[in-house]
Amino acid sequence: MTMNNKIALVTGASSGIGRATAERLAQAGYKVYGTSRRGGEPGRQPFEMMSLDVTDDDSVRAAVQTLIEREGRIDLLVNNAGFGVAPAGAEESSLEQAQAIFDTNFFGVVRMTRAVLPHMRRQASGRIINIGSVLGFLPMPYGALYAATKHAIEGYSESLDHELRSRGIRVSVIEPAYTKTPFDANLLEPDSKLDEYRQVRATVAKRVNEVMATAEPPSVVAEVVLKAAQAARPKVRYTAGVLAARLRLLRTFAPAGLMDSGIRKDLRLQA
Repeated sequence: MTMNNKIALVTGASSGIGRATAERLAQAGYKVYGTSRRGGEPGRQPFEMMSLDVTDDDSVRAAVQTLIEREGRIDLLVNNAGFGVAPAGAEESSLEQAQAIFDTNFFGVVRMTRAVLPHMRRQASGRIINIGSVLGFLPMPYGALYAATKHAIEGYSESLDHELRSRGIRVSVIEPAYTKTPFDANLLEPDSKLDEYRQVRATVAKRVNEVMATAEPPSVVAEVVLKAAQAARPKVRYTAGVLAARLRLLRTFAPAGLMDSGIRKDLRLQA
């Protein structure tokens, strides 16, 4: 099957990594359908936009069924939709806010995967690529909930790949570091702020903003998604960008104490 016959579905494609990925896949010859909660304006991008809310079972089922009725198959699912909370202590987010970020970032991936898998199994082929983060294998002080969702995606992706590879379906997770997208400009504020964290919250936010000023563009991640999608023997994990590759190397080979002190030093936290 040529790329011109392959159907790709990309969630969270209205901006940032999702949009860059959808554009790159379309450029490579995939017929791409992007999704967002609000859909998109016709003709504003080189792919079709569909309305889909990854937190809503009915919305997910309806979008996937519409795509199957149009195209008859789904060859590639890129799970990208997600959001984060601005730097804050873990206890500064209510249980409801914690559940909300998991409902989008993790259970959204589960909903989408469950919706497309029956069709991929019927085809005996398919690729599922989940946009994770270096925070799937590293801690993020004052970003615990977001890091927890990305850790969950890592475990889910690796386990799922073992389950599906004998059926012609492969699963990969992409691990970017800081990426310059609107995502970082639209972080939710914690909904249970405590004065005890006010100073450190500001310190970490300032450091994150400094790093974001030199962050790599989302096209870097999009290229890695395409690489994983086209690989004859895809890996389960792919880092995306120079910093992500360096952090993965350090996590693998550096002593735990050195990594621990390095993370605290980088975020300007007390030893």
